[in-house]
Order: sequence, then C-alpha cells, then structure tokens
Amino acid sequence: MSLFKISLDAGHGGFGVTPGKRVPDGSMYEWDFNGAVVKNIMAELLNYEGVTMLRVDDPTGKTDVPLKERSTKVNNWGSHAHISVHANAASDEWGPAHGVETFTYTSPSKTSVELATKVQNSLIKATGLTDRGVKKADFHIIRETHMPSILVECGFMSNKEEAALLKSSDYRKKCALAIVEGLADQFNLKKKPVVVKPVSKPVETSTVKVNVITGWYTEGSSGLAALEKFLKDHGWKYRKEIVKE
Repeated sequence: MSLFKISLDAGHGGFGVTPGKRVPDGSMYEWDFNGAVVKNIMAELLNYEGVTMLRVDDPTGKTDVPLKERSTKVNNWGSHAHISVHANAASDEWGPAHGVETFTYTSPSKTSVELATKVQNSLIKATGLTDRGVKKADFHIIRETHMPSILVECGFMSNKEEAALLKSSDYRKKCALAIVEGLADQFNLKKKPVVVKPVSKPVETSTVKVNVITGWYTEGSSGLAALEKFLKDHGWKYRKEIVKE
C-alpha cells in the first residue's frame, strides 16, 4: 500500500520572533495556538493507515522558518496535501470580527477546493463558530506548493471570546480533530483497526475446606517428625488424633 504524504505548518513563529501575531493584551502568541493544533493533528493522524507526515515550521516556535524554505521542503518531499494552521486577527485591538474561514489559492485545483470545503464544514460543526466560508487568497504557502493546499483560520485573536477559546487546550484539540476529519474524508483515509487485548480471568479460589488424611504414624517416629516439620515450614495448620488400638 502506497503512503499518503501530508505536510503541515504552524503559521509564523512563537515567543515574539514574528512581529505582531498575538492577542491584543499579549497573553498569547498566534504560534502558541497554531503549534498546538499541528501537534494534535499529527498525533491523531497516527491512528490512520498508510499516513506519513512532514512538519515544515520550527516545532519549538523559536524561529520563524521563511515561507520559501517551507514551500521548498514540501515540494521536494512530494507531499500529497498541505495544510497551514493559523489564528486570525482583524487588528491589533479588540474588535467584533469573529468566525472560522479556510483559504485556497486564487486559482485553486478542484481537489484544493474540495479539501477546503470539507475541512471548513468540519470545523464549523465542531466549534459552532460563525462560518465565514471558503475564500481565495494569494498567500505564499498555498500559491507555491504543488499539491492541494489550504490555509485554515480557526478564530480571531482580536475577538475576546474567541481569544479565550484559542487559549484552550480543549478547543485546540477540537480544531485538530475537525481538520483531520475533513482531510480523511477528502482522501479516503482509513483508521487503523482497534486492537482489543484479551482480559485475563482471575484465578478462582475455592472456599471449600478439605481435610487431607496422610496415613497412620507411630508417635515419636521419624516419619511423623518429618511430616510435622514440613507442615510447620510451610505455615500449614494440622491436627493430630491419638488412636488407641
């Protein structure tokens, strides 16, 4: 079975290495969200058959890998699809803009549009946020990559309510799972079969008491002494009966 190659990038860099790209109060960089979503996407894709992955941003977030370097890596690797993860912003101040949108290049392939539509629908269903639709843009990462490519904007950092969601680990995972769902639907990816480990049955122990009769011994004999020693050494209780002939 041939491998399906999926490449991913978390937009920008973290720790302030990319100018701007943060919530207005500075409490989160965009990469904090983007990087977490990409990490969750990759973890979820491990559950699918025949999938291999390439991440082309800096997974530490400490550098902002140039866009040209990212697209070159993706093309040279021969990815079958590329997804760039982002969080949106309308300005550097808090504002009303809200919702989720997914971008293709201005002259996209049919598969790019289909992928974008499925991922967008999956994100809206999972998040319940406003559907801003599938749009076109001249972004480098979806223009210069030679395979179906999309860029997702999973909410607005400049919106207080959505900024709170973007900081949430639960929302980040929710977005990741929704993106994978759309990707799997478009390319017919199949989940690996679940391996169920057999549950070992507990060893049954009987509560019935058993009286063990070993035979007759003469009082003071070596045989009786050896038997008593054996029982005592093993912590077993025993009882002697004196029988008069």
